Amino acid sequence: MQDRHLFEYAVIRVVPRVEREEFINVGVILYCAKQKYLKMMYHVDSERLLALSKDLDIDTVEQNLASFQRIATGGKDAGPIGELDAPSRFRWLTATRSTVVQTSKVHPGFCVDGEDAIGKLYSQLVLQE
Repeated sequence: MQDRHLFEYAVIRVVPRVEREEFINVGVILYCAKQKYLKMMYHVDSERLLALSKDLDIDTVEQNLASFQRIATGGKDAGPIGELDAPSRFRWLTATRSTVVQTSKVHPGFCVDGEDAIGKLYSQLVLQE
């Protein structure tokens, strides 16, 4: 039987008007220490977001999410945070913030393969399939 590994994940949300606390799930970030795996996936449904706030700047949201993805991937392209180790990048990305792009609380799970786990979470929580 294959070993199952503990992973942590958070849902990435866009909160167009923070004071209203309405949000749409746009991504997932998953970290599995045992597999040395950190990945973020996202999809922006502009129509749904604009239904919550017609004044939302979709380009800015896309830029912020692209920055999250660069940091999750790591490296010099992601600035000083991107050069931290994977656990530190995950903690930075999932830190509580009161901005338009936020993450849920961190949740645990078990997986055999991090790539498979993030794909399932992404389908269920973002694409709602």
